[in-house]
Amino acid sequence: MWIKICGIRDAATAQMVAGLMPDAMGLNFYAGTVRVVSPSTAADFSHHIPAEITPVGLFVNHSVAEIVEITQQVPLRLLQLHGDESPEFLAQLQARVSLPVVRAWRAGEEGLGPLAEYLAECRERQVTLAAVLIDARVSGQYGGSGHTAPWELLREEYHTTEWPRLVLAGGLTPDNVAEAIETVRPWGVDVSSGVEREPGVKDPNLTRRFIELARQAAAGAE
Repeated sequence: MWIKICGIRDAATAQMVAGLMPDAMGLNFYAGTVRVVSPSTAADFSHHIPAEITPVGLFVNHSVAEIVEITQQVPLRLLQLHGDESPEFLAQLQARVSLPVVRAWRAGEEGLGPLAEYLAECRERQVTLAAVLIDARVSGQYGGSGHTAPWELLREEYHTTEWPRLVLAGGLTPDNVAEAIETVRPWGVDVSSGVEREPGVKDPNLTRRFIELARQAAAGAE
């Protein structure tokens, strides 16, 4: 089970989360969230992230040039695109940046037909995705809403053998992550607000419990 703790904003939080050893830590460069971190600040505390933990850069409708510039400042190893980026944009980005890409998708009750079309266009453009991150669809928000994704729909409609690996996000907490893993059987889970004591402030106990319970649930689902 790949576990990502997102919304790391400072050195103290980076050190705390690193001590709990998730698989990845997310650095959010989207200005429209309380969890935003500047590239210079991220670069300053990135040395607190051990080599075993993947630093992930989260972008929302940034330009290719902006993403390239940030990757030159911050030692990211994975990009997460959480906005309205088209397959054409992904092709342009992958021509400039060699880092793997996770595409976030906000799923609602309309089903995954639009995602199937999106992934088909990605294949036509020879775009390779490391994973698809499924979040809840909340009007006007690009994630971090605390709302859960449609778990039953994902279990029924996500083509795990044909599509990229599935990372589940959206409203996950220590209290529901085990049920989410048992229901959806994702490759990974991603949490931000669900391990915070207030918006943007990670709670050590909630973060530790989330990681422990996610790993226990994944082991039980094997």
